[in-house]
Amino acid sequence: MRYRPSFTLDVGAVLSPLRRGKGDPCLRSDDTGVTWLTANTAEGPGTLALRRFPDGEVEAQAWGPGADPLLAGLPALLGAEDDDSEFVAHHPPVAQARHNMPGLRLGATGRVWDVLMPAVLEQKVTGYEARRSWRELCRWFGEPAPGPAPAGMRVPPTPRAIMSIVDWKWHKAGVDLSRRRALIFAAQVAHRLERAAEIRGAEGRALLRKVPGIGVWTASEVAQRAWGDADAVSFGDFHIPAVIGHALLGEPLDDAGLAEVLAPYAPQRQRAVRYLEAAGFSRPRFGPRYAVRDYRAF
Repeated sequence: MRYRPSFTLDVGAVLSPLRRGKGDPCLRSDDTGVTWLTANTAEGPGTLALRRFPDGEVEAQAWGPGADPLLAGLPALLGAEDDDSEFVAHHPPVAQARHNMPGLRLGATGRVWDVLMPAVLEQKVTGYEARRSWRELCRWFGEPAPGPAPAGMRVPPTPRAIMSIVDWKWHKAGVDLSRRRALIFAAQVAHRLERAAEIRGAEGRALLRKVPGIGVWTASEVAQRAWGDADAVSFGDFHIPAVIGHALLGEPLDDAGLAEVLAPYAPQRQRAVRYLEAAGFSRPRFGPRYAVRDYRAF
């Protein structure tokens, strides 16, 4: 399949929010410039391979039972449904980032479960801990990627696979009780949660929050990826208030301050955050860091 977008496209920037660390078994780029993505679809598991040519055209191939849905969802995945025409940059750093990255769009997978699972794993732990648990759960409970995907690639575990995990396996994967409960509760109603990607917006996020253990932060993380929600800010994040505060005001913020400084960007507050993150702004590296906890040793 060949797809020629009608807009400037940076494939790496659009897909980067889906990558969970360099060792992510579900999203990789090989030495030839092909990006590989695995997913669960209503038709079953699938693998999608993308190559962008200098003229802007994207070549896509897919394998497995989920091949057709993955190819059908390619434009939305790459941001074709994203509309930034009414976005106004109220701060110079946001304006500069937008100018420098015309190919940055908000992509939408159209699927909730595959992005919900890693979001729950990232609750209140270090990124290292979350990525380690994600890799191990995918390796143990995810199917091998269909087709000629790079060695070691897996499809994210299905809701049924998550409900089959025994306590000692959760423990070995380093997942504490609160996160495993949230995942099990979500797995039990996963088919209903997929409707959030159709409802979208605040109502879609509210549907996700009906699941015990899924709050504002997790629902926003899912919304950003599943339907490219331009206003879903991850309030409650350990890093984002400081990143945005230092980028725009030169000082860290709390959630209340973050809401205040982003208010002029509504209903596209997350777009402003995304521009600043993609531009490389980060919180200053000083002070104590959270220690990496290894629940497997407890």
